[in-house]
This record gives sequence, structure tokens and C-alpha cells, in this order.
Amino acid sequence: MKRMKRAFSLIEIMIVIIILGLLAALVLPNLIGQSEQAKKKLVCIQMKNIKDALKSFKLQNGSYPTTEEGIQALVTNPDPEKYKSYPDGGYLDGKVPHDPWKNPYIYTNDDGNIEIISLGADGKEGGTKENADITLSSCEAQ
Repeated sequence: MKRMKRAFSLIEIMIVIIILGLLAALVLPNLIGQSEQAKKKLVCIQMKNIKDALKSFKLQNGSYPTTEEGIQALVTNPDPEKYKSYPDGGYLDGKVPHDPWKNPYIYTNDDGNIEIISLGADGKEGGTKENADITLSSCEAQ
């Protein structure tokens, strides 16, 4: 009995490639948008974690760190004379977190009203869409 070798014809291969191209055209735009949304959600989660650490700082030391002391005050004691109840390990896990775009968070303390800001994807103040600044207060409003 003679066996025949069967191969795909050029038309069958082209049809498969066209179908895969159509699927990619439908799926990729949705995935790209989801990546930016996930980063924005991660920013809000990180900001809330920083806020919790700031609350612990205030409970043990009587006030939030100043704007000049910044978020770094949650990792190392900025003034052992001023903050005598500062724990040995700090309030964060040994380092100040950065936003998903690898930029540092901006911290301000205006007479006890704290704000944490991420400058978004472009790392610059202002912007729209994925480049828009994200604040702790905007995360809490969601």
C-alpha cells in the first residue's frame, strides 16, 4: 500500500495567516489599554499603602513627616531627636516605592493635609490620558 504525503496548500496557509491577523487586530488594542489601566490601579494601591505607613508614623510620632523629610522618612529616621518612637525597621520594607513607570512619588504635607502624587507615564507635571498625574485624593474618590 502506497502512502501519500499530505501537505498544506498555499491557500490554506494564507487563510490561517489572515485569520490570525484579524484576531490580533481585534485583541491587541484591548490588551494595550488594559496595561495602562492596571498601572493606574497599582498606583492607587501603592499610594494607599504609603498612606497607611504615614498613619502609623503619625500615631507613633505625633505628626506626619514634613514635606522636606518626604516619604524617605518612612524608611529611615530623619531626626532621632524629634522622632524618638521611630521603630528599628521603619514603616516600609526597606525602600521607598516608585510608581509603575519607575518615577518617585511626590509627597507634600500642608499643615497635616498630606498628598501623594504620581506624575504618570511621562514623568512630567500635568498631562492627559496615560500621562495624567494621579493623586492620592483622586484614588480615594474612586
